[in-house]
Amino acid sequence: MKIYSNELIFIEVEKSEIPWLKIFPIKKYKELSDCDEETKKELLNTMLIVEKTMLEYYKPTKINIAMFGNYLPHLHIHVMARFKEDSYFPEPMWGKKQRESKLNLPNFDGFLEKLLTKIIQ
Repeated sequence: MKIYSNELIFIEVEKSEIPWLKIFPIKKYKELSDCDEETKKELLNTMLIVEKTMLEYYKPTKINIAMFGNYLPHLHIHVMARFKEDSYFPEPMWGKKQRESKLNLPNFDGFLEKLLTKIIQ
């Protein structure tokens, strides 16, 4: 589900038990180093806003940031709030499930409202 876009980037929600967003450039690039400077700056600034907002709102154990692109061969950045109580921690979300999740997180809509306010500023 797309939650934000501008002329350079867009943000999607990854359906998951944890707060997980993906940030894409509008123009398809294979690698971060392929981006023009304006797009690169927008991607990285947005990533940091997402990270900081997740830290403030959810108070996770850790934020995971990843740029694989092996299955989807164009640049995108995963930003995930991780918790000791999530099903996979400390493994990556693509790893081996460790337990049933015992998460009781604040409302995602409240997070999105705070995030979009910060991005649009």
